[in-house]
Amino acid sequence: MEIVVASSVAVLTAGGVYLILRLRTFPVILGLALLSYAVNIFLFASGRLASGLPPVLSRYGDATYTDPLPQALVLTAIVISFGMTAVLVIVALGAFLESGSDRIDIAPPEDDAAPQESHR
Repeated sequence: MEIVVASSVAVLTAGGVYLILRLRTFPVILGLALLSYAVNIFLFASGRLASGLPPVLSRYGDATYTDPLPQALVLTAIVISFGMTAVLVIVALGAFLESGSDRIDIAPPEDDAAPQESHR
């Protein structure tokens, strides 16, 4: 089970990094979403991979249990990442409608106000 979780975290992280390095805004947003999913799976797996065990302590002695804190953290992270993704999509959509392209410019814009030297 651990190898499946580790490989899924690795695949989601690799896909997220690849999409973040693209020069378009919507693949960057999808890459951030994939990275947040990878972090959620990592946090969930850190709480101990156990199936069929209760998330609380038993009153009948030392029973193995699943830690509820990572589950609460993952639930909170899902809500936060959903809100963050929605805001990023709205901002990217507004930028797309304003400029007509979703391409990310890496080169800094040329300053038109700078004095130009003329060689005579």
